[in-house]
Formats: sequence, C-alpha cells, structure tokens
Amino acid sequence: MENSQKANKNLIRVALATLLIGFLMQILHWPYSAGIIFTSFAVILLLYAFRFSKKKEKKPIDIIKMALVLFWTTNGLLTILNFPYTLFFQLGTGFTFIAWFAMEGTAYFMDKKGKVRNSLTEIIWNFIMVIGVLTIILGGLMHLLNWNYSIPTLTLGLTIIASFILKDIFSTPKKNEDEANNEELYS
Repeated sequence: MENSQKANKNLIRVALATLLIGFLMQILHWPYSAGIIFTSFAVILLLYAFRFSKKKEKKPIDIIKMALVLFWTTNGLLTILNFPYTLFFQLGTGFTFIAWFAMEGTAYFMDKKGKVRNSLTEIIWNFIMVIGVLTIILGGLMHLLNWNYSIPTLTLGLTIIASFILKDIFSTPKKNEDEANNEELYS
C-alpha cells in the first residue's frame, strides 16, 4: 500500500475517533459537540472521496463503500443541521451496508487462502471492539427505557470504541508476504 494511501487511512481513523468523541460530548451535553460531529462527518466524507478518486481501478465493492460513506455522512450532516427528511439517506446507508456486508463482510477477516489472518492479540482487540459496540447498543436501549446508568453505559461503549480506533492508528503494522494480494481487503 502506498504511503499516501496509508496516511489518508490514518486521517480517516482520526476523524472517526473524533466523531466518537463528539458523540460522547453530545451525550454528556458538553458545548461544541455539534460542531465537532459536523466537522468530523465532513472530514470523513472529503477524505474518503479523495481516497476513492485516487484509486486507479475502481471495483464494484469500492463503489459500494463510497456510496455507504456518502449516505452515512450526508445523513449525519443533515441530522446535525436538523433537516427533517433524512429517511432517504438512512435507507441508503442501510442498503449499501447490507450490500457491502454481503460482498465483503466476513472476507475482511480472512487471507487469500481462507485462513483467519488475525493473531491472538488482534482477535482479543476485535472482541473488545464487539464488546464496545454491544455496550453502546445496551446503553442506547437503556436510555430509551429511561433506566439508570444509561449515560455511563453509553460513555463506556464510546470510550472502548474510540480507544480501539486510536490503538489501531498508533500500532505498528506488521508486514505479511501476501499483503499485496489482500490489498482490496485492506482498503
């Protein structure tokens, strides 16, 4: 993978971590959260569009990923601006996510020969990320039901996911002999 592509990937990850921090700030009713969320969505959209435009060969999965990012970020931007008609973008996000998952979802975690390419440490970190996502979902449901400790639960989940993304940014990548073969899976 080119250095410019890797730098762009890290910038996208920083924007995602900043987006999660903005969500956390909004849950805690801290000032400037809407501005941080809006800026993060805009930066993610611009960086991913730039990354997409730099690809020489655009496969159908690349187009689906670009559509997914476009629908998701546009929905986020319009929601922050209190635009009332975001159903189209929510449906677009859902359909493109299902298409991406059907085409690439579980293959992301496999190498070319169908073997799991993650080490034990990576599997543990992925498990922690799943726990973070489930904690966010649980906190959201608790908040809808007006149960106690919903805000701390959401805060814990968002902190876990932001930590996962930041760990991923600052960890040193290991070189595999078949890295060039799996280039599409990494992008």
